[in-house]
Amino acid sequence: MRIEAVEGDITRERTDAIVNAANSSLLGGGGVDGAIHRAAGPALLEECRRVRAERYPDGLPAGHAVATGAGNLAARWVIHTVGPNRRAGQTDPELLASCFRSSLAVAGRVGASSLAFPAVSAGIYGWDPAEVAEIAVDTVREVARTGVVADAEGEVDVGGIELVRFVLFGPDVHAVFRERI
Repeated sequence: MRIEAVEGDITRERTDAIVNAANSSLLGGGGVDGAIHRAAGPALLEECRRVRAERYPDGLPAGHAVATGAGNLAARWVIHTVGPNRRAGQTDPELLASCFRSSLAVAGRVGASSLAFPAVSAGIYGWDPAEVAEIAVDTVREVARTGVVADAEGEVDVGGIELVRFVLFGPDVHAVFRERI
């Protein structure tokens, strides 16, 4: 599994899947979440509403992930994960690591060979970008080393994932991820 960091706009990624730093409602919001929903168009919102109604009526819990189609995006899937909100007292690094593990598990289940992550929880949720980079990169490296990952639905072989790209908005966040890789 190759790991890289680039500065850019995750909505323009041509990976099989992009990861959305979603809120638990799955219905769009600000930051990365809002940008992905705007770029994907109404099909993404409709699918998210269906996922909420059928699987997560109380919202997607922090640290979990779920896949939908990608609407108008170049990617085939959007993998939504809810990062912990440090401003709301969610300060457990394991909960943040779970976002990356769960997203990799979902990517393995849908058959993605490449995926792009944003800096989950580093924006409005108040986590320091350097801490997010450490947790994210270390978690992805560990999953790559073992080739398997477990989430709430069980263990998944992720050997088919060839590329994990961290797509960061702005030079400062990009720099801390690049240093970690």
